[in-house]
Amino acid sequence: MKFPTLATPVQLGSLTLKNRVVMASLTRNRASPGGIPNDLMALYYSQRSTAGLILSEGIFIEEIGGEWLNAPGIYTPAQIKGWQKVTNAVHENNSLIFAQIWHIGRVAHPHHQAGRPNVAPSAVKAEGGKFRLLEGAPGYVTPTPIEDPSHYVEIYRQAARAAKEAGFDGVELHAANGYLPHQFLESHSNKRTDAWGGSVENRSRFVLEIVRAFIAVWGDSKRVGIKLTPAGGYNDMGESEEDARKQYTHLIQELDKLDIGYIQLSQGFPHPRANKLVVLDEFRPLVKNALVFNNAGLTGEIAEDQLNGKGVQGGPIHAAVFGRSYIGNPNLPEVLQTGAEVKNSDYTLYYDTADDLSRGYTDY
Repeated sequence: MKFPTLATPVQLGSLTLKNRVVMASLTRNRASPGGIPNDLMALYYSQRSTAGLILSEGIFIEEIGGEWLNAPGIYTPAQIKGWQKVTNAVHENNSLIFAQIWHIGRVAHPHHQAGRPNVAPSAVKAEGGKFRLLEGAPGYVTPTPIEDPSHYVEIYRQAARAAKEAGFDGVELHAANGYLPHQFLESHSNKRTDAWGGSVENRSRFVLEIVRAFIAVWGDSKRVGIKLTPAGGYNDMGESEEDARKQYTHLIQELDKLDIGYIQLSQGFPHPRANKLVVLDEFRPLVKNALVFNNAGLTGEIAEDQLNGKGVQGGPIHAAVFGRSYIGNPNLPEVLQTGAEVKNSDYTLYYDTADDLSRGYTDY
């Protein structure tokens, strides 16, 4: 065994992860019409139940707030029933799965939403992106400000209820990568002058109220996690180092007081819009109660070192998140431990295979 710590179990509240390999959330665009999870998706996740914990692909919480035509939702009875197939398959294979709860806010497009406008904290358009699945590949549009953010807190709350009904073991708030909660956090995308914007504390309110709602639904704070990308770099996000340090120091300290299960720290994307913070080194020392998951293009060697506190400021990580390497290697923990080749996956089949949805999905 090459990486003994990676192979050891870890306790997440009352849940025992059989190893410290976490499968990242990976959009694959394979749901049936209406955003309904299907048998093929259940097979895909069951194949990858080698992970100690699976983080589902991002799951939409309402009809708007999405950019993928075949990404799954969790706001209709049929969608919940479809997810039950997935969670049952994962549990039958001795693994655990959290639902990543997702709303993309201003980086959606009305043409994906039957003409309904996309929403955001403020009427501030993101710059730079293109919608490659739409004719002419249009760019971002100016969103409609959310009149009452507490209404969206309730939509998130209902998504957590649905995830519980669907048999998930917990929920993760996707507050990274320029999506709706992230848009509330950063000053360039949140220009509100009410209690949901302005100060570091006010800009954190949306995220913290959603997390509190999740905890109330589950009745167990350890069944709640969150994903953060403090360095930005994606979907036109990224504060200065100084501003990001202030914002995320406050947010992470407040999250840790809530005794949630884990904080997933992602370095994000190398982009000129990103700041230069080394996310793990900067924020790992702040976390005293939650587990720390690191998502940063890890190898087995780096993960093992970080799990043992090597090269990490403020203490070891507790689990390592692997993304694209899980697409082509459903048995990734075994591959890492035996030193076998980590197979590449075909990027052209990640999202759209048209004639045969199993290609590049369940045939590895």
